[in-house]
Amino acid sequence: MTDVSPTDTALQLGVASETDRDDWDAYVTSDAGRFGATGYHDWRWRWVIGQTFNHEPVYLIARNAAGAVAGVLPMVFIKSRVFGRTLTSMPFLNYGGVAAASEPVARALIARAGHEARVRHCRSAELRHVARRFPDLPCKQHKVTMRLPLPEVTWDALDRKVRNQVRKAEKSGLQVETGGNELVSAFYRVFSRNMRDLGTPVYPQRLFELVTATFPERTQIVVVRLAGRPVAAALTYRTGAMVEVPWASSIRDFNALCPNHLMYWHIIQSARDHGVAVLDFGRSTPGEGTEVRLRMPVTSDQQRPEEAGDRT
Repeated sequence: MTDVSPTDTALQLGVASETDRDDWDAYVTSDAGRFGATGYHDWRWRWVIGQTFNHEPVYLIARNAAGAVAGVLPMVFIKSRVFGRTLTSMPFLNYGGVAAASEPVARALIARAGHEARVRHCRSAELRHVARRFPDLPCKQHKVTMRLPLPEVTWDALDRKVRNQVRKAEKSGLQVETGGNELVSAFYRVFSRNMRDLGTPVYPQRLFELVTATFPERTQIVVVRLAGRPVAAALTYRTGAMVEVPWASSIRDFNALCPNHLMYWHIIQSARDHGVAVLDFGRSTPGEGTEVRLRMPVTSDQQRPEEAGDRT
């Protein structure tokens, strides 16, 4: 741990280095560390984002007087000509934020995040918590987190229209393929085309190559093909008993064949068969996106705040 600055006699805060890696990962998988931790608190994301985008990691770690980890906060500093200077936990991903069971430790990490934002001339530090954790901080609630309890999902429980659309996809000759790193090119062919159609800047293919290579035990790629051509694709990411779909796309020219419905139904079946309890569809604007398109019983009342750690 470098740049240590104690806030009192019992707690030390600093920017984590490679020497903190083992302690960091042990903490976020412990009972104490799971208070606020997500799959994106895994130390390896620091390497993936650094190798893909060359942005500065600012991973904050708090230790108690005995030297044991008491809380963590992973952040990434980005200097952009378009968006300015930002410090975010975590950029390019759905979630991040403070992982600490103790409120004093969580507050100390927030204060340090504000300091790190100020010295880098950022207006604020953005924390992507799953649920609002600091009521006194500014908070955006323009997105919702959509989660589907899988034990409740059976074929008969699906909306009748959804069942018909899955059948239509199957009768149209669409086929589903699953795998890992070897399917990145097929996934990216769909993903990049969809992003361009939406007028949205697209992430480099290297990001997905590194994600699947770094997290082979957590990730799976699902590709829907028509006569061999990929027309829909998704990358799933597992954390414990939950599978998340952080990236999914389809080529709009083939929407009439319902490839999305077939893809998501396959993801649901596969996750349930592997003992997964919850499917996280990722963030969406309320009343739009996957929740509406699939007409599934998705729990969408859990808001995904972006809390400002310290306004300067």
